[in-house]
Amino acid sequence: MRTGSFLVRYRWWIVTISILISGFFGLQIFRAEINPDMESYVYEKMASRINTNLIEEIFGADEMVLVLFESDDILQKETLTRIKKVNKQLKKLDGIDETMSIFDAKNIKGEDGAMLVDATVRRIPKTEEKREILRGEIRENKIVYEVLVSEDFTMTSIIATIEPGIIDDDIVLAIEEVLAENPGPEKTYIGGLPYIKAYVAKEMAREFKLLMIIGLAIMLVMLYIFFREIRGVLLPFVVVILSILFAMGLIPLIGWQMSIITLLLPIMLIAIANDYGIHMMARYQEYNTPGNKLSITSMATGIYTSLRSPILLTGITTIAGILCLLSHKMLPAKQLAVVAAAGIGFALILSLIFIPAALSIIGKSKSVTSENPSKKRPVDRLLQFFGRFVSRYPKRIVLIAALFALVSGLGTFMLKVDTNLENFFPEKHPVRISSKIINETFGGSQNISILVEGDILDPAVLHKIDNYESELKKNPAVGNVMSIASVIREIGKALNDPGDPMYDRIPDERNAIAQYMELYMMSGDPEDLERLVDFDFQRAQVMVRINDGSNVALKSVLADIETLAGDDENTTRIGGYGLVAADLADLVVNGQVLSLVIALIVVFLLLSLLFRSFSAGLIGSVPLSMAMIILFGWMGYMGIKLDIATALLSSIMIGVGVDYTIHFLWRYRSERVGGLEPVKAIMKTLTTTGRGITFNALSVIFGFSALPFSVFSPIRYFGFLVMVSIITCLIGALVIIPALVLIFKPAFLEKEKGGSRINWRIRPNKLNITHINQQI
Repeated sequence: MRTGSFLVRYRWWIVTISILISGFFGLQIFRAEINPDMESYVYEKMASRINTNLIEEIFGADEMVLVLFESDDILQKETLTRIKKVNKQLKKLDGIDETMSIFDAKNIKGEDGAMLVDATVRRIPKTEEKREILRGEIRENKIVYEVLVSEDFTMTSIIATIEPGIIDDDIVLAIEEVLAENPGPEKTYIGGLPYIKAYVAKEMAREFKLLMIIGLAIMLVMLYIFFREIRGVLLPFVVVILSILFAMGLIPLIGWQMSIITLLLPIMLIAIANDYGIHMMARYQEYNTPGNKLSITSMATGIYTSLRSPILLTGITTIAGILCLLSHKMLPAKQLAVVAAAGIGFALILSLIFIPAALSIIGKSKSVTSENPSKKRPVDRLLQFFGRFVSRYPKRIVLIAALFALVSGLGTFMLKVDTNLENFFPEKHPVRISSKIINETFGGSQNISILVEGDILDPAVLHKIDNYESELKKNPAVGNVMSIASVIREIGKALNDPGDPMYDRIPDERNAIAQYMELYMMSGDPEDLERLVDFDFQRAQVMVRINDGSNVALKSVLADIETLAGDDENTTRIGGYGLVAADLADLVVNGQVLSLVIALIVVFLLLSLLFRSFSAGLIGSVPLSMAMIILFGWMGYMGIKLDIATALLSSIMIGVGVDYTIHFLWRYRSERVGGLEPVKAIMKTLTTTGRGITFNALSVIFGFSALPFSVFSPIRYFGFLVMVSIITCLIGALVIIPALVLIFKPAFLEKEKGGSRINWRIRPNKLNITHINQQI
């Protein structure tokens, strides 16, 4: 294993088995399922999910699709006729439990001393006079006005409640077909959580293909620019493809589903796993110079023996950084950590054994390197400039970097969290358009449910529920509140004249309330109220519609609910998707902080063990910490929110960025041992290893450059931010680390340490490749 001779002896076995393993895992991808439901991103045992499930068991599922109609006046005969036909057909669809429209919602009114409960629209008005009568009745009906009908009567909605277990894509497609079968001049929109999830699933399926094609195309161009020969392009490319098949196939094989975060996996592998193949092919071209008479088998084994240790070390640190996502509380983040680490590990192994084995099979190529390059490349001139600049002003560099990090860090106080699915799409996307209409006109697309238990017909309990309604409506983020108290008030309006003490009020006697409900049951359908109160009147639901899905708005509504509930024994549970979203936001923040801290600790320990010095851990951690502060600070300044994708930045950034630090420190130490003074060692390291570090960083940046093409805002921002963060880490490795080394001259990089001499024995191998062995 140490000499690499096995690579030549078993080359056909290595190539064949590598392809077969990847092929097996690749076949599993056809079993993969997409899960756009963000509620499943939090643990089932979290209070928000337990409460939500319990409330839904009592009052029915809260998954609703809203079909919106827009016209000059929705009470026009043609518009009402179309709405009635659509509503009738929606009721017949498999998967729809019930619908609520102006043809279903009740109008409670008094007539000749009696109470009548009828549909808001019993008959379609044919005259202007009847339309105006209907308009007046709707304005007086709190159950309908500004809930199903807009304030200006230009829009109305049909709310379709979806049965549990129904596939969102199927039901949305069926609704779209119903609308297509009933055309009209009115504009129509579809909204609601099932619609958003269906669109997320649809876009995810498209983006898996699109982003991977773009990423692979960019990778091919980059590899050709770097190597200028076919094998330099194809061998790293094949390694990445095999790694993607392995990692993507691992997801369904374990029994997991693909989430929005999983979109990052193939791009991560293109960007990160590609690096190891680049190092291997760069070393091959190093050997394959004009006049070199080495055999291809000697080259293959030489590539393996010379790069095995550094590639393993950098690979392990990258995997360790990514595995820090296991500390994240968000389930897809944990899953990404496992499959990404497995994919990178597989790519690392393939790069070390598959590429040399394949090279030994296909033979030597014509050299593409020149013995006497006529001029230096721009990157070489830039690295020389860095070397001179760092050597001349190390203290100024560290001071300026520290001040910049401090100023940038102030931006972290402006950083906000966003887990609202609506904001995953561009502003002109159909999802955003319909969501905006629902939020501004119909009370909002998200909900929080309050479960009240006890004798619901008790005036004291009903007054508490009524107080929830009136107080919560004062919050600007609350679009509408519905409860059994609203129905009692409507009955009071029907049975009493305006000005009467009992008009639009809840009676103070239980018997009076019971009579109200008995009258309703006689005139209406008891199932009308099943989403507000159970049949025994022991449990009631207060449904709070949220018109602003931001984390700040959700938190403010929850704070108001908790204040109103206090120690109330009747208010037993709070649930709903809004609460789950708020908990998910907390998971994003807590997971980000925890994974960041753990990643920095892991990096500190790895560097300390690798260089046998705690100061190595400190020096290596400083630029990474500064990079994180700068990144999150500028996210705050630029208004880029912390979401389910950007919350993964720290672990990925540290896992990749620490490689640059290791490469620099490793080479600098070898140059110091070789006898170079600190300044010259810095120059030599930057102009040699610095070039490899730069190309490594560029390959990662190019790899992630496919993500800004995503339709999902979190993925686009993640792509942009990861490119910025890699540039920051690159500057840290090429400028800040050298400056720190020149200022502090750490003992672990010097010839002597603690009075004892470190004896470095340099031995060349058969290929004249220098190996440095450390003996104390």
